[in-house]
Amino acid sequence: MTNDVIIETIDLTKIFGMGDAQVRALDGVSLTIRAGEFVAIMGPSGSGKSTLMNILGCLDKPTSGTYLLAGEDVSNMNKTQLAIIRNKNLGFVFQSYNLLAQTSALENVLLPLLYNRNGKLSDAKQTEKALAALDAVGLSDRVQHKPHELSGGQMQRVAIARALVNDPVLILADEPTGNLDTKSGAEIMTLLADLHSQGRTVVMVTHADDIAASAQRIIRFRDGVIDTDHQNGHFSPTAAQPEVENAVH
Repeated sequence: MTNDVIIETIDLTKIFGMGDAQVRALDGVSLTIRAGEFVAIMGPSGSGKSTLMNILGCLDKPTSGTYLLAGEDVSNMNKTQLAIIRNKNLGFVFQSYNLLAQTSALENVLLPLLYNRNGKLSDAKQTEKALAALDAVGLSDRVQHKPHELSGGQMQRVAIARALVNDPVLILADEPTGNLDTKSGAEIMTLLADLHSQGRTVVMVTHADDIAASAQRIIRFRDGVIDTDHQNGHFSPTAAQPEVENAVH
């Protein structure tokens, strides 16, 4: 892990509504996440964790405060600028996979490369990168399969390959095992832990303690503020590895 700061928020505030109906979803949140960390963000419903995730993912802007992503202030960027930042710097993994139903695994993974405005890769190079990303998540034999031909765990692996294909500085995973059975969920968590061990920065929102246990650091939110922030003394990224190795191969 390096000392490079990937995420820095300073007095981050997000207010919804007006007057008596005003809700401070985030209330002056300051935190730092460095390159190579694997962080789980937890908290009850309404705690602010999802609002924070949307801001970290450049899907929303704070009402006030500062958000630096890899040293760049993105707090007041417009929608077009934020879209460029998302595609260049961020890889998303959602609970519901968010795959295009009528396109193959390969075509789904290619999407970020097609939207990369600064990309100068040939079609052949783009395909090569997408195939490499699918191979990295154990799906080299499923590249032409459409989502309905894949299991939930396989669809989530396609989503992870898509998140990786642009070499993002940060992977954001929002309840990545929420729609999966226990075995598939363990496989996905081992995959995320493997990516972390390779030096990737991963920030994950989860409500489940057993899923958060895969993370190196756990931040708990309550009422729009950080309640606790600690290193996970039980961090064990390879706990489910033997079972997953058998499932993948």
